Amino acid sequence: MTKNYLTVIFIIVFGMYICSCSSDDNYIPFTNPEGENNTQESPVNFNINEVPYANLSDYNFFEGDLKDLNPVYGVLPYDLNSHLFTDYAKKKRFVWMPKNTSAQYINDYSSLNFPDGAVLIKNFYYDNVQPQNTTKIIETRLMIKKADGWIFANYVWNNDQTEATFNLDGAITNVTWTQNGETKNVAYHIPPESECFTCHKINAEPMPIGPKPQNLNKSITYAEGTLNQLEKWQQYGYLEQNIPYTINSTVNWEDTTQPIDLRMRSYVDINCAHCHSDYAHCNYRPMRFPFHENNDETNLGVCVEPEEQFGGLNYIVVPGNINRSMLYFRVSTTNDQRKMPLLGRTLVQEEAIAMIEEWINSISTTCQ
Repeated sequence: MTKNYLTVIFIIVFGMYICSCSSDDNYIPFTNPEGENNTQESPVNFNINEVPYANLSDYNFFEGDLKDLNPVYGVLPYDLNSHLFTDYAKKKRFVWMPKNTSAQYINDYSSLNFPDGAVLIKNFYYDNVQPQNTTKIIETRLMIKKADGWIFANYVWNNDQTEATFNLDGAITNVTWTQNGETKNVAYHIPPESECFTCHKINAEPMPIGPKPQNLNKSITYAEGTLNQLEKWQQYGYLEQNIPYTINSTVNWEDTTQPIDLRMRSYVDINCAHCHSDYAHCNYRPMRFPFHENNDETNLGVCVEPEEQFGGLNYIVVPGNINRSMLYFRVSTTNDQRKMPLLGRTLVQEEAIAMIEEWINSISTTCQ
């Protein structure tokens, strides 16, 4: 009897293992009904009929010095498995939702269905900014869910780092910073509303890019300790408790312990799929870069002819040959007419280029 019992336990545990997610931090469904929730009053100032406000401080998302980005109760930090490259700017993300509201799971690869009044808060900043070697926040982008859909509200920070003001016209700010002992310079481009819409749209409707279960399925450290984000959102009352046991998740493409194909698939998902998807800005192009579709080499452009040919680049990806691969050229150039992504960067991410080269050289397919 004891032997049979142990056998059953082994089968259950082994079954849970083989059904685990591709993320290192497998999601564990929240089952504790005594957990915290967002029924407590948040000090955030928010009137859906009056936003966007003139100043970032008007929302009261943060307490203390605004530049410290210390969130008040109800403003929950979050992160993604892989990050979109924005000229090496770092990002701090937060989410806030009105009292007694929750987001809904649709599937692994779609943005959560957020309630009206939800706000996604993304701050772009650089560390080690010269000459004072300080942290400088450049902009804060909000996406606010209203009854008729999402709106954009961008805020540009002043030089004193005491306030950020509403601005949908775009701007340029020069930044010099040190990274890994190297001095870097960028004319950082703060996008106008039209550029935000170019990337953040499905079927011509504004839509968030990052907060999908496949990207959120990871553990981060909160004030209370380290926890998987999906579980934390459920505890907080920000996510309904209908998440499946397994989620087909992206990985951190910079994690060299992960397989090269998984790193590449995760990279193009977060950096390219918002345009190269059905009903998105570049849906007329042959590639399909979303993570749930890009396990197919054809969708990644392997041996696929581009619509426009130049410079002897006959295929989007030529296995084993970066110099003949359109994709490699696009992500390696800063020419505004040729670069990919079209928006959001003026520099080349050298670390990504090295990874893409490794991936192209690992492909064994032969183009006919």
